[in-house]
Amino acid sequence: MHFVRPIFILKYIYPEAIWREDKNKNNIYLTFDDGPIPEITPWILDCLKEKNVKASFFCVGENIKKHPEIFKRLLDEGHVVGNHTYNHLRGWNTEDKDYFDNINQCQELTQTNLFRPPYGRAKKSQMKELAKDFKIVMWDVLTGDYDQEITPQQCYKNCIDKTRNGSIIVFHDNIKAINNVKYALPKSIDYLIEQGYQFKTLVP
Repeated sequence: MHFVRPIFILKYIYPEAIWREDKNKNNIYLTFDDGPIPEITPWILDCLKEKNVKASFFCVGENIKKHPEIFKRLLDEGHVVGNHTYNHLRGWNTEDKDYFDNINQCQELTQTNLFRPPYGRAKKSQMKELAKDFKIVMWDVLTGDYDQEITPQQCYKNCIDKTRNGSIIVFHDNIKAINNVKYALPKSIDYLIEQGYQFKTLVP
């Protein structure tokens, strides 16, 4: 996802996407992009299990193929799965047919109607077509965990300062995010529960 543009601009560009759930309820939605991988996804699953929290994982197909046992555990423990393309593909410089074929390849493994474009971007034509078959889920809280120039403390602050009713929060289960996730995730969950928020999974 590693792309930053003000959300209000992206909402205008991608009206098909969901950026936040019901603002009148104190539910929040924890999401993870890019896994599953052995270096961090099992640790995240352990953390979520300890905190009794369910999350939504936008998985990359080739990672599912490489690590089916982690993907199975994710499902067995009651988490929700979304499609994040087969190769973490950049939609904006990929022909539509190739992009859709890549998504379909991932879809054979995920069997979901949730989709999030890698980097939070795709062509408008791609998003419009995908909206016919998928619930396209973006976010309103980007923790920045993948950014190795921010500290774990800043990652934590990004999460708790921006979360509100209906927030869709993005962390990553990828190599770049490991240090920030290990610090910020458990602390964020504890803090947000103390504030009265309830963690929910996205509804396909």
